[in-house]
Amino acid sequence: MTLVVTGAAGWFGSAFLELLAEQDADDVRVLVRAPSDVPSVASRLPGATVHVGDVSSRQSVADLFEGVDSCEVVHAAGVIHPSRVAQFDEVNVIGSRQVVTQALRHDVRRFVHISSNSAIGTNPTPEEAFRDNEPYHPYLGYGESKMQGEIEVLTALEAAGVPGVILRPPWFYGRFQPERQARFLKTVRSGRFPLIGDGSNRRSMVDVDRLASAAWLALQAETDGVRPYWIADAQPYSTNEILAAVKEAARLEGLPVKDGAMRLPAIAGRVAYRVDATLQRFGRYQQEIHVAGELDKTIACRVDGAVRDLGFEPASDLVEGMRRSYRWGLANGQDV
Repeated sequence: MTLVVTGAAGWFGSAFLELLAEQDADDVRVLVRAPSDVPSVASRLPGATVHVGDVSSRQSVADLFEGVDSCEVVHAAGVIHPSRVAQFDEVNVIGSRQVVTQALRHDVRRFVHISSNSAIGTNPTPEEAFRDNEPYHPYLGYGESKMQGEIEVLTALEAAGVPGVILRPPWFYGRFQPERQARFLKTVRSGRFPLIGDGSNRRSMVDVDRLASAAWLALQAETDGVRPYWIADAQPYSTNEILAAVKEAARLEGLPVKDGAMRLPAIAGRVAYRVDATLQRFGRYQQEIHVAGELDKTIACRVDGAVRDLGFEPASDLVEGMRRSYRWGLANGQDV
């Protein structure tokens, strides 16, 4: 049985490959986007067969599966902050279609699809929390593409009678963080984080190592059909609690911390959202505006289903998790 992993050089992929190494996994094939990704991937899982290619390319994905007799798949390749809006469809929708199509041609036993909270959108009020089987209500272009990617996978697997698991993580933190997360840590620590409104809106978050463990558990589980699960920490946090945890983690790591934040009225979030939506309608994407438009939203979920069906163990100590984020950033030359 060959394990095929896409998005192997990304935030989640890096953590998942290290977990596979701990599990002594063999016969693993991985897909990365660029030749520069190969050394880091090979170092995390020695012995893996590394393919370089575009997940939206039929040929690249066919090459990835070439010679595979039977397989399991963890499909994590995706784009969240593209250079152009069209990449949402190219990577998150067409890429998912290519991967599940090839998997079914190569006798896939089980398929784990890494999706996103954005396929479901935002909570109507700060008090509510999403459950596993919520109706789709995608958040702008990224959310639409993740919804369509889920539908591609779900439809294909159900038609073939192959079991699958769709994991919906919210905001990541932890090891292997990209520069955008390092900037977030530094902005909070320096008192320059743009706090929109009163900070009572809640956000679910997930330690990337816990997400990796959830994907491994989903491969081992015996769930039937194609099931979606939220994967997050035990409880959502208010924005105020997140900022306090980041600052406390920085202090415990011996870093200077400035109290406070850059307070903005609630209307700033609504304006940023409208600008973001307008830009995306014209095919343009601006990361800072997009993020600002989300800052006043509640994106909270419950993880009861994953705990019950997959044996998932959610994290509960955000301060300790953010300490790991700071330590990893400092050890890897990030300006946190």
